[in-house]
Order: sequence, then C-alpha cells, then structure tokens
Amino acid sequence: MTRQTVDASTRVGAGARGRTGIVHLGLGNFHRAHLAVYTALAGGGDWGIVGVANRSRTVVDAMTAQDHLYSVVTLDPAVQDVGVIDVHRRLLVAAEQPGDVLDVLADPGHRIISLTITEAGYHLDATTGELDLSSPGIADDLAARPAQGTLPSTMLGLLAYGLLRRHATGGAPVTVLSCDNLVANGDTVRRAVLGFCRAAGADAGADDAFFDWVERSVTFPNSMVDRIVPAPTETTRQTAQQVLGLEDQAAVPAERFTMWVLEDRFAAGRPTWETAGAVFSYEVGAYEMVKLRLLNAAHSLIAYLGGLDGRPTIPAARGEEFIERCTRVLLEQENLPSIDLPRGFNPKNYLEQLFDRWNNTVLGDLTSRVGSDGSTKLPQRIPAPSLRMLETGQIPRMNALTVAGWIACTVPPVGSDPGEVAAAMQEPRRESLQQAVADATSVREHVQAVLRTGVLPDELVAHTAFVDEVVTDLELIITEGVRAAAARALGE
Repeated sequence: MTRQTVDASTRVGAGARGRTGIVHLGLGNFHRAHLAVYTALAGGGDWGIVGVANRSRTVVDAMTAQDHLYSVVTLDPAVQDVGVIDVHRRLLVAAEQPGDVLDVLADPGHRIISLTITEAGYHLDATTGELDLSSPGIADDLAARPAQGTLPSTMLGLLAYGLLRRHATGGAPVTVLSCDNLVANGDTVRRAVLGFCRAAGADAGADDAFFDWVERSVTFPNSMVDRIVPAPTETTRQTAQQVLGLEDQAAVPAERFTMWVLEDRFAAGRPTWETAGAVFSYEVGAYEMVKLRLLNAAHSLIAYLGGLDGRPTIPAARGEEFIERCTRVLLEQENLPSIDLPRGFNPKNYLEQLFDRWNNTVLGDLTSRVGSDGSTKLPQRIPAPSLRMLETGQIPRMNALTVAGWIACTVPPVGSDPGEVAAAMQEPRRESLQQAVADATSVREHVQAVLRTGVLPDELVAHTAFVDEVVTDLELIITEGVRAAAARALGE
C-alpha cells in the first residue's frame, strides 16, 4: 500500500499532504481508529498529524513504508468495511528522537497537542490523583535539562518540556487534548503537566511568566472517547488485503460504534470534527461517568470473570449466563444510580447497546487485553458507586467481585492458578504488588496488603464491609471457582 497504489479518491483525508496542525503523542491502535479517523473525515486540510510513537518502531516502520497510509478494518457481524486513512504527515519515535519531538511540540504551526498514552502514562498517584513525583520515569525526567542536552524519556515529560520550550520561543497558543480514559482528562493532564513543571523549577524555565502564559494561552478541554479497538491480528491484515487488494502491515481493527464528546475550548482553532460526528458539549463530565461506570466498569468485570472462567474473548465471556447476570446487576443496581445522566440520555437503550457491542464475535476482543492495567483503571471505576452504596448501608457486591477478580487474575495468593487467559493480563504494578503480599499468610492478609498499596482510595478501604466482601469473594474463587463466587454475589 502506497500513494501510487491507492487512488486519492479512496483515501480519507488525502488533501494538503504537507501541512500539519496536530502533534499526537501515542501512535497506538486507538488513536489511529479514533482521533485520526475523525480528523481525516473532517477533511484534513491544515490539520495533518505528526504521530509520535513512544518506544516501538513497529507501527512507524510499517506506516513509513506505506507513505503514512493505513486502513481501519471495521468489524461488525452485519457488515464489513475497510477504509484507508491518509492524515499522518510525519512520524517520530520518542525514545529515539526526543529532541525532534520537543521541536514539533514547540512549533507555533502546531496548534493542538493530543494524547493517547494510556492511564499509566500520566504517572498519577492512585490515592491523591496528582502526579507521582517519585515515579522512576518522572523522577528522572525532572532532572533533565534539554538546553544542556539531557532529554526527557516519558511522554508526560516531553509534553511538559515541549510547553516550556514553546513559551520560551514565542509563546504561540496551543490546546492540549487528552483522548485517554481518565475522569476529567483535560483537567487531569493540566494538573499533571503543571505539577511536573513546578517540580522542575524556574531553572527549567517554569517561572511565573510561564505559568501566566499557560493560564492565558493554553487550554485543556475535557473529552470522552469511546470505541472498542482490539489488537490487530493476522486476520486483520488478511481482511484488509481481501477488500483492498493490497497488503497493509499497519491495519487496525475496530468496532463500528464510535463516539467522541468534547468541550469546545481550543486556543488556536480546531478541525471541524463535528462534521465527522463528534459532539461538542459542556456535559462531558456526565458522558464520562456513563462511559467509565457503565461501559468500562462492566468491561472490567466481564474480563476478570471471563478470564478466571477460561474465556479468551469478551464475546465468549459475555455469553456465559452467570457473567451476563453479574454484569446487569453491576450496571442496573450499583453503577447506573450513581450517575447524573446527560440531558436526553436513554439509559435503557445504552445498556442494551453495550451488550450488543460486547457480543461482537467478529471483533473478538481479547479478555486479556481488556483485563490488563487494572491498577490504573479500577481507581476510576470502583470507588464512587461503591462508596455511594456503602454510605447507605448497602454492599456493592459486583464492584467488590470486580476487585476480587482483578486480584485473583493479576496477583493471586500463593498456590492459586488463575489460568492462561488471566495470566496473560498485563499489570504495571505487578512487581510492587507481589512484594506487598509476600508476607501474607491468609487470603485476608493478602487482600489487605493489596489494598494498602493505594490502588483504591483510603476512604473506600476503610469500609470493613467492602474489604470483607472482597475477601469472601477471593476465598471462594480460590477454593470453589469463580462461578461459586459469582453465585454468592448474586444471592444464590
């Protein structure tokens, strides 16, 4: 696949090949199936994207060989579609080219800096929600001084030093747009970046003038993103080749459903994303809660129960009756009542739509993928609905079962085997969690040791009834299996 083999009329976003207006940090599958697609559908124009991968060259090399083109393979049981996206104009690898990344971040022609660096990429303290200054990558980056030749290595560090350089070289206005699954993601990235800059200090350029400039000329709109984008497989590439008649080593699979809700607060203009279906609203917070506490929270429960039951895909897990019943209780009885819904939102239709999405057997989303990174995901999904119930004397059984499932899958007690599917889940804090439970002599001590690491807020962990519920669930998972634990949580 190159510009010579793909006709311009079939490429989405093919106009204005040389001009770039967006720098995107995180050249992963989700970005290429979400913001990049919206930007291409909005016409490209002056908004071509400089894509920045973190460390891996895999996608960069594949797209470079294809003139920056790639296809999105839309997988749906009813219809199959493949579209070629032509909106990236330059590609960088941050680990190899940090200086070039700082240059493009400071370039006044780039008016939006967007991010999909995953929850873990923000290096947040799970207890306070603030930047964790002791995180190894952040601690190293705080000592970096680009002007003296020592460059940052984390995406957050690059963003912070990029803004510092931008201010120092003219102070052109810019918007920082997070596209990650974080509560109030714009406010969150603002706190993290400014926290980094304050810690870096005036000798790094973070003086009063810099913070005044940020206040005047940099915006951080909140946004909610939603599309299931599993990892590409050989089938993805084969499907793209069958439809296009061309080989695509950078093809991305995605479900048909896509949603993007964001605040219209842009310091230097933006693409007409609304023409591509984006929704501009100042109720982003309400939409976020819908996604985090309904789609995302239930996704985690399905993944952990399914993983422990040996179900390799989300459709296979969702198809088990006990998992569907647990999921409906979580959604309808525990989490939906905790949300102030957006105006005009129909929760019944949304929930049924979720179950249809989870039943997409063509998409085949892996249980292990959805269950990964639990320590960064659960703090946003578990506490609020659980605390609401506990404060009224109710037990959030399904939220507790989610926590027990996560522990059983990613940091199981000695002698407990979660199975191959669960064992494939990635957990960024696995080593520190294993150290925390090293001296535990019972399931209760094991659970208490995990919860004392700050994965969940102290306010929730202080509720003995919640901890007891997690302990009981984990004991049943170990001794009788996940189905027994689910049956008890369902009151059977």
